Amino acid sequence: MTHADASSTDPSAHPGRPAAADPRRTEGVHPDHADLDRLPLGELLDVLTGDQLGAVQAAQAAAPALARAAAAALPRLQRGGRLLYVGAGTSGRLCVLDATELTPTFSWPPERAVPLIAGGERAIRSAVEGAEDDRAAGERDVQTTRIGPDDVLIGVAASGTTPYVLGALRAARQAGALTVGLSNNPDTPLLREAECGVLLDTGPEIISGSTRLKAGTAQKIALNSFSSALMVQLGKVYGNLMVDLRASNEKLEGRALRLVMHATGAGEADARAALLGASGQVKVAVVALRLGVSAAEATRRLDAAHGHARAALGEA
Repeated sequence: MTHADASSTDPSAHPGRPAAADPRRTEGVHPDHADLDRLPLGELLDVLTGDQLGAVQAAQAAAPALARAAAAALPRLQRGGRLLYVGAGTSGRLCVLDATELTPTFSWPPERAVPLIAGGERAIRSAVEGAEDDRAAGERDVQTTRIGPDDVLIGVAASGTTPYVLGALRAARQAGALTVGLSNNPDTPLLREAECGVLLDTGPEIISGSTRLKAGTAQKIALNSFSSALMVQLGKVYGNLMVDLRASNEKLEGRALRLVMHATGAGEADARAALLGASGQVKVAVVALRLGVSAAEATRRLDAAHGHARAALGEA
């Protein structure tokens, strides 16, 4: 008898009745490695890391759907809209992470990246019992943000059935916002109800049911790729250089200096002086050095080019 057979007939799992089959692939028992707990440590790590390749493959397969979602989101953000992220548990924490990192990475205003997690901020570190099952709370939390037609809500749930996320999605659609749904199971309510459904089909987990593994990894890749693509399209990147970073510590100040030097070919002293004149703004320093203009003139040209360095440099 296989491990899967044993689990489906084990009377201790549901005393007095057989276990019900769950149609969600993320809840299925992985067909391989039924003796995972007996593997030597090195082999165990090989199995766990190797299974993560499924996350990469799922995200790659979802790239066309992510592209359609980004294309729909871009004009809303160009009009001043916000990104709202909604999730519960692991998915919610990944939402918080992606929203939070947009500010230091791309100088995206924090008020334009709003993460909502079932159970509130306490749920970032601790499980909040029953929070993900509260559909009404999801609706209320989204309504509290005063969501509007130019906003983009990204709902993330491995199961695709999380009531909190579905409630948030409903409120967003009622307000006219664009809705994007990321689910690791096909044909789920989240994918059906979102305007832009993105399937991350990772299948059963190597530790059955633990969607913090490759399901979560696929979500992280998808969120990273989606938000980064939007930032590139919004002019936050020149070539492949992160020219809109916020240098908030010594490490990032050094990175800003190296970026200016790389983009302009300037020496360290000139790059440092340009950054100082640009109040630490890499993009302004790059345009000023490349065109031989003042920081004020570089800023004016960037504003006229809607923040796109390539256009401000006449390279578009």
